[in-house]
Amino acid sequence: MSMKTIRFNSQITLGQFLKHEGIIGSGGEAKIFLREMPVLLNNEPENRRGKKLFHGDELDLGEHGLYKIEYDA
Repeated sequence: MSMKTIRFNSQITLGQFLKHEGIIGSGGEAKIFLREMPVLLNNEPENRRGKKLFHGDELDLGEHGLYKIEYDA
């Protein structure tokens, strides 16, 4: 599976990212998704929906794909 680069204008959280990509339908679903699905942020397990994502972060969402976060300067 190839990595997809996603660009944002301002910093977002993991929960916001999941909603932006259509993986969850609402912010309230993030907690459930993160409890049930293994998520790796920079090869480390992550389950906090409020975790801020930084430029260069890599997310492995298993069957939902691989993503790299970038921000516009």
